[in-house]
Amino acid sequence: MGASSESEVLAQELSNIAANVDVLESRLKDVEAVINRLESAAETTARALEEVSAHWDAVYRAMRRAE
Repeated sequence: MGASSESEVLAQELSNIAANVDVLESRLKDVEAVINRLESAAETTARALEEVSAHWDAVYRAMRRAE
């Protein structure tokens, strides 16, 4: 195998690696977007649970006053 042939093989391998890196970067961006949406949903859920908890606390206080 000549030096030219080795260089061509290396160039092809580097090109393949670069293509794989591009695919991984694209997937990483997708994952980051999903993570952001999940974090937002988790915050919304936490706020809603706090609100529900506050309402139930008020119900329990009212029930104790009624006794």
